[in-house]
Amino acid sequence: MRLLDASADDASEQEMAHLILGIDPACETERARKVLRSHLDRANWMVTTGYKDLFAS
Repeated sequence: MRLLDASADDASEQEMAHLILGIDPACETERARKVLRSHLDRANWMVTTGYKDLFAS
């Protein structure tokens, strides 16, 4: 949820990677980008579709 909030507040990818995920994007540019994208995709899926699976039972 922190990533979604930060994204909605127009935080940069570098800020989100560093402050939320604890990855230094200056040292690990590609890893920071991939991990951030993966986490953002998962968070977006969770709030749009995934929560339905949790409450389906």
